Amino acid sequence: MTEDKDLDELANAEEQIIEIARRFGLDPFPVFFELVTSYKMYEDAAYGLPARFNHWTRGKAFYRMKTQYDYGLSKIYEVIFNTNPAVAYLMEQNDLLQNKVVIAHVMGHSDFFKNNAYFQHTSRRMIEKVGIHADRIHKYEFDHGEQEVERFLDAVLSIEEHIDPNAFSRRRPDKQEEPAKPGSGPYDDLWDLEKRNSIFLEDDEEEEYFHKPRKFPPEPEKDILRFLAEHAPDLEEWQRDIIMIVREEMLYFLPQMQTKTLNEGWASYWHARTMREMELTDAEAASFAQMHAGVLAPSRTHLNPYHLGYKILEDIEHRWDHPTKEEQERLGRKPGQGRAKLFEVRELENDVSFLRNYLTKDLVADLDLYIYKKEGDEWVIVEKDWEKVRDSIVASMTNFGYPYLVIEDADYHRNSELYLKHYFEGQELDLVYGEKTLQYVYQLWGRPVHLETLYDGRRVLLSYDGDKNQRINLDKERG
Repeated sequence: MTEDKDLDELANAEEQIIEIARRFGLDPFPVFFELVTSYKMYEDAAYGLPARFNHWTRGKAFYRMKTQYDYGLSKIYEVIFNTNPAVAYLMEQNDLLQNKVVIAHVMGHSDFFKNNAYFQHTSRRMIEKVGIHADRIHKYEFDHGEQEVERFLDAVLSIEEHIDPNAFSRRRPDKQEEPAKPGSGPYDDLWDLEKRNSIFLEDDEEEEYFHKPRKFPPEPEKDILRFLAEHAPDLEEWQRDIIMIVREEMLYFLPQMQTKTLNEGWASYWHARTMREMELTDAEAASFAQMHAGVLAPSRTHLNPYHLGYKILEDIEHRWDHPTKEEQERLGRKPGQGRAKLFEVRELENDVSFLRNYLTKDLVADLDLYIYKKEGDEWVIVEKDWEKVRDSIVASMTNFGYPYLVIEDADYHRNSELYLKHYFEGQELDLVYGEKTLQYVYQLWGRPVHLETLYDGRRVLLSYDGDKNQRINLDKERG
């Protein structure tokens, strides 16, 4: 769409859509729309934000996504960034109607970004921040060499998802309350030799000193990136800065990971209602119906967040608009409260609570949801009980589908070795991938690293000492 008359019509449609959205009760940030090429659209979608620091993994994601678009296998209609004012892209290759739908969809996203509780701590000026981050990393490349910085980024990005989802709600202890750091040099284990040999230790003090177990950190630490940045013994300041840059940017994306289904369902719900209020021709109405159906089409192999979120929101509105007699008597639910309930859900929920609270037995049946797995050469349905299906979906979204790892001990063997533990939740680790990742963690920590996990029903310890990987069956060793 390049003609001036199309741009004028799109500008008029934008005004109408904003008016309709506000009439519905949406409260979005102001949105700045840019008309961009497909190349720009997919480039920034792959990087997550414009002007972000370069790394080969971003380029890999870009070429995968762009190739799928070029061959007609998938298509991104819009990109919006959680900023104030919000910045959103409209693709030049979209037709006029498609970009109208995109504008309506974007209004739902911007309203969600502004009002959902999980986004309240995010920076609304992140585009400027990532530009500053990119400049700093570029300077490190100039000072220390591009290959050295990229090698370090490879290690950091291998564990970038291992931050604490509750980082904003947990109060960190004051500096004086933090435990002392472990030794940071080859002779630091001698720092307390004088105390060990002191003749002034009383008997009870000596007993406590030699036999009281030391543990660092005192509690399991989920925020692995922050811990490494603060406590890895041999890192230089520029390396600690890069870790914190990656962590800060991951914290920005955290709420989007926590609310993918609800957020996309919310935007889809409102683009559907908004377009119904627009004066569309018969041809436009048919095109919109086809586009809407394509976006919300269910998949046989995975959950479509647009479809699942949209259907649950529709069900919530219907059930709160038309409560049963039992719900009115037992819960005090009054008819006609569907829209108010939707805004409450938008404000308070994330995907885990959204699905746990509102994915009902009837919805599981209507959406034909089930658990399946591969047995031999065939995929077979293994569970259709609605509660088990719901709980399985919720479990898959816990920690965003990543393994839940914590730092259990950063002074393992009293030698500043790093001991990680996998909190097993039904999904086994890929041990080969885990061993490769331990090599990256060793690069950051500088001492032997270990990872305890559960595999094939047994506790297994993966270790890397800087030279070779090792696997130990802990149950057999301790049995």
